[in-house]
Amino acid sequence: MATTLQENKHWSSGRWQVKEGNADEFVERWREFLTWTKEANEGFLGARLIRDLRNPNAFVSFAAWQDLHSMRAWQGSPEFKERFDAAYVLCDDMQSSGYELVVEI
Repeated sequence: MATTLQENKHWSSGRWQVKEGNADEFVERWREFLTWTKEANEGFLGARLIRDLRNPNAFVSFAAWQDLHSMRAWQGSPEFKERFDAAYVLCDDMQSSGYELVVEI
């Protein structure tokens, strides 16, 4: 049975502070990065990019993964850095991490 977004237990997430005037281009590059992620990574379940309503240059991204191994394989793949950097160069700051489910209510 396939894992759904509601059933996954691993996520990657980033907080992106985009340089002034680059938000639209950033959104397009992030979309390209995650489209590649979807096509090239079997354990990828889906992703979301949300924008701060008070700061239109601030974004948070979430990607759901079937398992920790799939998430780490994606981050370690040869194409990851090049595709990630296409979005990253448009930012003043970016912080990312991986997460696992601890409590579910």
